[in-house]
Amino acid sequence: MTQDPNHPDRNAPLEVHHQRISVPFEFPVCFARNVFDAANPLLASILARLGERRRHRAAVYVDEGLASANPALLARIKEYFHARPDELELAAPPQVVPGGPAVKCDWGTVREVMWTLGNLHLDRQSYVVAAGGGSMLDMIGFAVSIVHRGLRLVRLPSTTLAQNDAGVGVKTGMDEHGQKNFVGTFAPPFAVINDFELLRTLPPEHWIGGVAEAFKVAIIADADFFAFLRDKAAALRQRDQAAMEEAVRRCAILHLRHTATSGDPFEFGSARPLDFGHWSAHRIEMLTGYRIGHGQAVAIGIALDACYAARKGLIDEAERDAILDAMAAAGLPTWDDCLKQRRDDGTLEVLAGLEQFREHLGGALTITLPDGIGRKVEVHQMSTDWIEDGVRLLHQRSRTPAPR
Repeated sequence: MTQDPNHPDRNAPLEVHHQRISVPFEFPVCFARNVFDAANPLLASILARLGERRRHRAAVYVDEGLASANPALLARIKEYFHARPDELELAAPPQVVPGGPAVKCDWGTVREVMWTLGNLHLDRQSYVVAAGGGSMLDMIGFAVSIVHRGLRLVRLPSTTLAQNDAGVGVKTGMDEHGQKNFVGTFAPPFAVINDFELLRTLPPEHWIGGVAEAFKVAIIADADFFAFLRDKAAALRQRDQAAMEEAVRRCAILHLRHTATSGDPFEFGSARPLDFGHWSAHRIEMLTGYRIGHGQAVAIGIALDACYAARKGLIDEAERDAILDAMAAAGLPTWDDCLKQRRDDGTLEVLAGLEQFREHLGGALTITLPDGIGRKVEVHQMSTDWIEDGVRLLHQRSRTPAPR
């Protein structure tokens, strides 16, 4: 097609081809025990699931907190690979890397991981097996996703929060520019294996932190699950393994179902129901210098949004109190003094989380709130006066003993 340069529409495109591609993603999420027991075939079968007839090369990274709590773990990993010389090749001894929120700001560790993967000459059909908490999985996942534009990542989440939320998702993230997950990629894993035995050595804050994400998804999507969490709150706090495994499994499945059926797994839109309670939670983490972990920050964020939802008439006061009491009974916080912090102009510091959240979403502010227990609604404006009311209510409640 030739266009007359004197034509009135001479600045219009000469030709347009509308390109559309679709790339399917499929990965198993397994619930298991003792994955690195030499007699357990699960990991080997996962690495071989595509039917490729060759030895599968893998590098293994372990969260230093997990390694410290399980002194025999590194030797067990080596024994697992050595027991299968015809199937598997351990490209290097298991590497221990930092975990916890600080690692999501640690670009030196990201570069070191990338350098090591390059030195091992791992290719796009090689594997990285990462065992650790959500922050470590985010950091390793980010590094792995940009080496050769993506190696095959097998996640072994080792905390309740990672097993029921962060570890089963399709995102990676690094904190930068004063914001949570400012940098990251959408990179679905090759597989996820939730080894329940890894939960037994968790310190109390990491044991209960993931329950906040279970409350989050139950409150907006599954009233029966909320009733289970409310009824089992004390058992969860007291480290009832069976109750925790059920909570983790149900929460993970709800997260997986949303990702698969929402129609927006890579978040091109502005609605993110699974971030209920997160607009303030992310800000709370930053305000406290990560003194408050992600799960506990989410619990406080849920509490604040539950108060807001009640003020707006979306839930009644009995439902609001049921949410707050159940989380407190499980050992989750619903208050921290950082909520009282104010800027020089008198506004609450936590309110900056609204604009940061809007920017991260891209476009209009979209906040998910409960519309009764087990249902949700999206709002696009938040009254600062009602948020102030919620802060005052939570502060008042913090002065009374939590239910047990």
